[in-house]
Amino acid sequence: MRRRARLSGALLTCVAAATLTGCGASQESTPVVIGPLDPAAHTEAEPAPAAPFTAAAPTASVPKNIAEPTPLPPDTYAGVPLIDHTEWTDAVDGRRLLVYPTTAGRADTYPTAGDRAWQEILTATPEADTPGMRDQFLCHWEWARLVAPDKPSWNLEPWRPAVGYQETVDALCNPGGPER
Repeated sequence: MRRRARLSGALLTCVAAATLTGCGASQESTPVVIGPLDPAAHTEAEPAPAAPFTAAAPTASVPKNIAEPTPLPPDTYAGVPLIDHTEWTDAVDGRRLLVYPTTAGRADTYPTAGDRAWQEILTATPEADTPGMRDQFLCHWEWARLVAPDKPSWNLEPWRPAVGYQETVDALCNPGGPER
């Protein structure tokens, strides 16, 4: 390591002298020497302590290579009822809420329309707010209306187990057994 440090110091001295001499200085000028010429004086230098890291303040503008999010167009069916009516019935396996969507309720694909439709159901039938019923409804809203767009009603059963949305979808909107 000492030899490398000596060579580095000597090389630095030569490069600095050549550079300074060749940069418009006359031939008679004395080269400038950087660092000591005594090879014994060259040793491994201690590294300078690192400066503490500070994060730069975020800029207010978005970089040009990142697109600004496109705002959603307005909901075509905003203010239009999505649920025509609801009706409770009794079946062999238990109570059932029949949900009759409007034409707009069958067609609205706006991201928050399903939540708005669920609120319409709860306004008309507050007792529908039981575990699992919302997942059954959202399953019908997202999937059943695509598979069977003309089905007159969507049937929600409060007796079905509340298994979460994904398991409700996996059970074709009818967790705990098939629809009868």
